[in-house]
Amino acid sequence: MAHIQPFRIDVPDSVLTDLAERLQRTRWPEPECVDDWSQGIPLAYTRELADYWANEYDWRSRESMLNRFDQFTTEIDGLDIHFVHQRSPRPDAFPLIITHGWPGSIVEFQKVIAPLTEAGFHVVCPSLPGYGFSGKPTATGWGVERIAAAWDELMVRLGYDRYGAQGGDWGAAVTTQIGRNVGHCVAIHTNMPFGRPPKSLSDPDADEVAALERLGYYQKWDSGYSKQQATRPQTLGYGLVDSPVAQMAWIVEKFWSWMDCDGHPENVLTKDELLDNVMLYWATATGASSARLYWESFGAFGGGDPVTLPTGVASFPKEILRSPRHWCEGNYTITRWTTMPRGGHFAAFEQPSSFVDDVAAFFDDFR
Repeated sequence: MAHIQPFRIDVPDSVLTDLAERLQRTRWPEPECVDDWSQGIPLAYTRELADYWANEYDWRSRESMLNRFDQFTTEIDGLDIHFVHQRSPRPDAFPLIITHGWPGSIVEFQKVIAPLTEAGFHVVCPSLPGYGFSGKPTATGWGVERIAAAWDELMVRLGYDRYGAQGGDWGAAVTTQIGRNVGHCVAIHTNMPFGRPPKSLSDPDADEVAALERLGYYQKWDSGYSKQQATRPQTLGYGLVDSPVAQMAWIVEKFWSWMDCDGHPENVLTKDELLDNVMLYWATATGASSARLYWESFGAFGGGDPVTLPTGVASFPKEILRSPRHWCEGNYTITRWTTMPRGGHFAAFEQPSSFVDDVAAFFDDFR
């Protein structure tokens, strides 16, 4: 059996010292020319968050909080994969692999792991290749298809011959591919289903109008990050790996844009929670390696054969692209669809209770 070794997050003191020095040496741009976020994350808030990071944020306490989960690494297909593996005490526990996306991390799931284990699920949360404490690919080829196959191998290696898969963002793409592959997975659940509008939309209903407006906004104002990461991730990576403020701003602006936060990220998450996620990019210097997944697989969103496994969907109102159910039914065998009252792209982080309730209710049928 392949080796699985315990892992604890332990960022070297030298990394934290270097971070503090870089934050102090930040060369700031002039303020934006507008009084909102339409030109990007505002200077005043960026300086406020950077000052908190430098002078009040306590990584060691946050690190300890994350280390309350059982973590491991194992080599799959030549790459070290880091993952949380939290077992449930229930004798009928069902295995569940949950995958994050960009600009997220396993930090997104820190509010839902314990409730899911209490609800009777063995929870596995891997870090994507090139993200967090997983290894960084040194050659091309680590796209969605390869990750999906690796996740199936991981679950079998952990002793699970049948399991469920859940994910959003890149996690949705990986989970959808796991569903296509079938393998040892018996059902999937996603909070970001891929849908295609019908060829003829001469008389769109209210949901379709809203979906088309959201798509138009994304394409015009909100998708520049994806084009850059899908075409020139290496060029972008120099700034993200060298400047903590650049990495923080690149991430936090998307949390503002994609959360159901009424115009400010701290209406949903605390400064500590925002910076916990940023730290998993900064401490591991993964600004470039995480972006390369877009170069590898950006076309994976929405493409491929339909999923024949039973599929559950939690549809949150402020998702980046919120496709109506009938747009998604050609891609999935949907057996449960829940329209959520509140929440956005980072569902488990934003609305952990409703996320857990829906995931548990769906997968309870597959024990």
